[in-house]
Amino acid sequence: MAAFWKKKQFWGALIGLVLLAYCLKDIRPSEIRVLLQRVNIFYMLLCILSCFIFIVLKGLRWRLLVAQQKKMPVVRSITLFSAGQVLSVIMPALTGQVGRLFLFSSKEGLRKTFVFSTLVMEVLFDAISLVVFMFLTSLAFVFPQEYRYLSFVVAGVTVAVLILFYLILHYQQQTEDLGRRLLRERYPGVYITVKKFLRSFTKGIEMLRSTQHIFGTLAYSLLSWTAHMFVVWFLIRSFGLDLPFAAAAVVMIINTIVLMLPITPGNAGTFEFAVSSSLAAFSVGRSDAVLFALALHVVDLLPVFTFGFYFLRLEKMSLRKIKEEHEEEIILDKIDEEGAFIEEDEVA
Repeated sequence: MAAFWKKKQFWGALIGLVLLAYCLKDIRPSEIRVLLQRVNIFYMLLCILSCFIFIVLKGLRWRLLVAQQKKMPVVRSITLFSAGQVLSVIMPALTGQVGRLFLFSSKEGLRKTFVFSTLVMEVLFDAISLVVFMFLTSLAFVFPQEYRYLSFVVAGVTVAVLILFYLILHYQQQTEDLGRRLLRERYPGVYITVKKFLRSFTKGIEMLRSTQHIFGTLAYSLLSWTAHMFVVWFLIRSFGLDLPFAAAAVVMIINTIVLMLPITPGNAGTFEFAVSSSLAAFSVGRSDAVLFALALHVVDLLPVFTFGFYFLRLEKMSLRKIKEEHEEEIILDKIDEEGAFIEEDEVA
């Protein structure tokens, strides 16, 4: 068994604690008491409600992404999606996404490569939505210089991925023919693996051929991020901060960009640092900014854990067991002696 200090959890948690300590180092108990006294409960309740709507819309979007392979009940899709988000929260770096992949695959009998493609599509449509919000927000507010470059990178990568998916969909057969000529004789195992992956992955992005599915998924994406923008806005109002509505969009966009690559469990520390730094652009005091970031983080996690634990309880599943089972797994973890990828649902 590897030493504890060699595990991803240790370093992820350590980075999170260091960032949290940095954010909280100047916060005094008296400032917390003053803040609690001025918090508007009505706006706080609206903030929490908007966050639940955000998660529901994200769950419905994932339901639409998998609809071409399996029809899922609405409640199950939302609670299963949330359970996957719980894994993303408690597992550091990208291991949480791997945990989500195996959870979705095992509970719904979907091929892992197909599930992987739906997760990629989630990121893609989130990025498209982010680009839309960045464009609209830039009409009313000039982004800080340090984030302007990142926004261009996000937009460029999004366009590049869309072009890549277009090529995969329209030239799948030519790609398979090329692989057959180059790999089949010399590396048969690799050829079979690539062919299976390509075919299964293509099924996951097949919805890009359908205008109805594209606009449906995009609508869910835009609505969900609009809901999250209202989460930030209602929290701003609850804290009594004198900020324009555009500030909510800016905080949401900058926070999303910074957290695209998760480092710490639940983005602890990195979340607070990103949000408090973005509020600094609006001349919000450090104490208010950090406490706002902490409150937003808690609100964001509330619906995820509520729906997620409901699913785990319904399925009689242990979060600890799921975490231990999937923590060290990777997508291509079952390879036969010839190098061919074997999925559990293909064994039969």
